[in-house]
Amino acid sequence: MELILDTNFVVALEREARRKVPGPAHGFLRLHREDRFTLTFTVVGELACGQSATARRDWERLCQPFPVLDWTREVAWQYGELFRHLQARGQLIGTNDLWIAATALAHGRPLVTNSTAEFARVPGLDVRPF
Repeated sequence: MELILDTNFVVALEREARRKVPGPAHGFLRLHREDRFTLTFTVVGELACGQSATARRDWERLCQPFPVLDWTREVAWQYGELFRHLQARGQLIGTNDLWIAATALAHGRPLVTNSTAEFARVPGLDVRPF
């Protein structure tokens, strides 16, 4: 199975590695050894903003293990559909999370995150907690 990793997963993975203490992120990877993990273009952008990647080489190191799903017209259409749907219900989620959800839906892949309450608002999105 192909899974998309949310920003909070990659940050947790990095923190666990830095502390040399396996935690939930490493445990999830162990349980899903056969799966393929990807990032979205939005996750890669969020990682570039974080404290773990203030130098480009650190950002490259964080992103390097994972293929990146790029923006497509289908992703943009899904974004618009989700925005209208959630706005009409007064349940909008953050802009970046909306792009992440749209990318997951456009590619038909589950999203691995610990922001399950927010992403649970997105109809049809398969959310996998870690």
